[in-house]
Amino acid sequence: MSSVPSLSPAFDRLRAAATGRRFTAGRAAAVIALLSVVLIVAVLFSLTVGSTSAGILDLVLPSRASSESATILMRVRLPRILLALAVGASLSAAGVCFQALLRNPLADPYILGISGGAGLGAILSSALAAGAGMPLTLLRPAAAFAGSLGAVMLLLAMARRHGRLLPETMILLGVVMNATIMAAIMFIITMADFSRYAGTMYWLLGNLTSPTPAELAMVYGCLGPGVLVLALLGQGLNVMTGGEELAGQVGVDVPRLRILALLAASLITAAAVSMAGLVGFVGLMVPHLGRAWLGPDNRLLVPASALLGAIILVMADTAARSLFAPTQIPVGVITALFGGPCFLWLFARHRPGEGTAA
Repeated sequence: MSSVPSLSPAFDRLRAAATGRRFTAGRAAAVIALLSVVLIVAVLFSLTVGSTSAGILDLVLPSRASSESATILMRVRLPRILLALAVGASLSAAGVCFQALLRNPLADPYILGISGGAGLGAILSSALAAGAGMPLTLLRPAAAFAGSLGAVMLLLAMARRHGRLLPETMILLGVVMNATIMAAIMFIITMADFSRYAGTMYWLLGNLTSPTPAELAMVYGCLGPGVLVLALLGQGLNVMTGGEELAGQVGVDVPRLRILALLAASLITAAAVSMAGLVGFVGLMVPHLGRAWLGPDNRLLVPASALLGAIILVMADTAARSLFAPTQIPVGVITALFGGPCFLWLFARHRPGEGTAA
């Protein structure tokens, strides 16, 4: 039987260049280019899917440029797709950082309670802004960043014994922290005015809406520098997977690396949570998918996971708003349906006491 001819020889060459396990500049460029092409295709596909029949032609053809369909595409679907892209990239890059820095393959912003800390900060800022008449555009991300950073610091302090991190305790601490934070959030919502914050319950499940240009600028303003810093710290994160003592012996400034990585990961996590709520399991699943394909080198894994996470969340949000259209379900429900079984599988492979290196 003859093989099916390729529809895109250039794409096949790009895919061939992206295979392999060693880190080289050429392979990294091929991987990034390949994932960028897939992301563009995912965005274009998502633009054409929805409860209305709007399509790309409504933007291309001059006769349709001012139609209602074109308005839906540009003012409703495209901003939401761009937000899904940023949230998926942020959570995935942060997940790579936490798994390497904490040497725990089950670490991610959601499970560790870091997303919950950002959510608590965002809820507190909403209550404060509602009472004082303050704008949320800058207040909510700042409060979310403070909450996520506070959760990180508390987690690190509790997991240290005799100057050493105990990665095997991180998941249990994260579960307890998540439960405590969710109880605090419910207390605040109930005491402030439950009717005013009724929509917050939907937000807590992980929900994407059409953001304003200022909100998109805020998210991407955090995403770009944060992912860039984590990518530049990739070699240091590689060494950190062997332990802090080994990293110090080979010349890595461990405290400086830890502070920079935690600040960058907390920043992008806070930006994502402040806009989309608690979207779970993206930061857990995507780094492992990227590691299985590309290997453990964080110099490539950080930017590649960011692109892969963007692709996955764009497609998950497309499913969330179109499977039961016109009814829309939170995107966090979609990621949890797939992420829950993934977490159980990973937990079974990495039981406490059987090794915790990512």
